[in-house]
Amino acid sequence: MNIQNINQEKKLKQLLQEKREEILQIAAKHGAFNVRVFGSVARGEETEDSDIDFLIDYDLKNISSWFPVGLVQDLEDLLKCKVDVVTEQGLKERIRDQVLQDCILL
Repeated sequence: MNIQNINQEKKLKQLLQEKREEILQIAAKHGAFNVRVFGSVARGEETEDSDIDFLIDYDLKNISSWFPVGLVQDLEDLLKCKVDVVTEQGLKERIRDQVLQDCILL
């Protein structure tokens, strides 16, 4: 891992820590909960081109009319980077177990 990757890792992890409450509020506004991070950020392998992968649960009775697009847009606006949002059911079977094992609760 080079120094640039180390700085990027600190930057994204620090960003998630600093914005944790806002992220959770945005998720709740859109009916999402149990927000977890997975992928390169969770593994500490992100680069300057990495996005942030969120794994969420949601309540159909409480989702916003723009779910999940509005959730993604609001998170990208807050974090100023590309964001992907997926549910456990949306995970491909071949990666599901690994994602569930590696994900980090926000």
